[in-house]
Amino acid sequence: MALLWKSLLLLLAAALFFAVAGVVLTWAPDRPVDALKARWAPPPSQFIAVQGMQVHLRDEGPRDDPEPLVLLHGTSASLHTWEGWAAALRGQRRVIRFDLPGFALTGPQPQDDYSIDAYVRFVAAVLDQLGVRQRVVLAGNSLGGQIAWSFAAAQPQRVARLVLVDAVGYPFESASVPIGFRIARLPLLAPLMQHTLPRGLVERSVRSVYGDPAKVTPELVDLYYDMALREGNRRALGLRMGQRLAVQPERIATLRLPTLILWGGRDRLIPPDNARRFARDIAGSRLVLFDELGHVPQEEDPARTVAALQAFLQAP
Repeated sequence: MALLWKSLLLLLAAALFFAVAGVVLTWAPDRPVDALKARWAPPPSQFIAVQGMQVHLRDEGPRDDPEPLVLLHGTSASLHTWEGWAAALRGQRRVIRFDLPGFALTGPQPQDDYSIDAYVRFVAAVLDQLGVRQRVVLAGNSLGGQIAWSFAAAQPQRVARLVLVDAVGYPFESASVPIGFRIARLPLLAPLMQHTLPRGLVERSVRSVYGDPAKVTPELVDLYYDMALREGNRRALGLRMGQRLAVQPERIATLRLPTLILWGGRDRLIPPDNARRFARDIAGSRLVLFDELGHVPQEEDPARTVAALQAFLQAP
């Protein structure tokens, strides 16, 4: 019996040792936003005051564009996810993109309100701050897509065209959820995850949303890793995952504006069936499916996806 207890104590000590070692090796405290600006916010980045936040924003292209493009990213992403689109469009079109509250360099929302209504108010406030009075082409990916169509439903007078890229809109079952999102939903792990973050976990999460994981580069992992470490973002992600983002598909059918739906055929987070539901419920909408792309097709293959966007913008 004494030998059994000794063995159990040794096992417990070993488990404790490896647990402590794991925490030490993955220790990653918050980083102040100023420490991240040099790499991730060079010109044309700017920071503007909106709703008590310093919002990271890029506003490029001709200011006389009658219908500026506004691009909204998804959960744990950033304005950088649209870089390929912006590069292709900013010579002829005004392209506005920004980091949403709770993510990237903008960081936490002061009232910890990550509801869709709060995001809709935020988008309106950014446009007001920039003096955008004309109607816009509003595009969004994933969470950004839900914000985009919700904004169009709430303020139709401000949106000329809508672009939904693997957007949230209907109840769905994921074939694969990024491990970072799954951990953020576990309240017991939240305090630990606010101080530790294995870079490999971020890499696996990013690779899981690509149709071809081989396209995920070390620099792309650096971007997602640094944005997650921005001061307050890990806590904000936990809060956002803990808040119910109301899905109201009945509102989608009320939309009456030209709409382009882009979707990755290998999206394992929001299945392509959701794309067909959007196309069915939004009268006159256009659906383009990219069979080999994943949940962030605008980032994974910007050239092909922006070509579909340009064709849509040129249509009467």
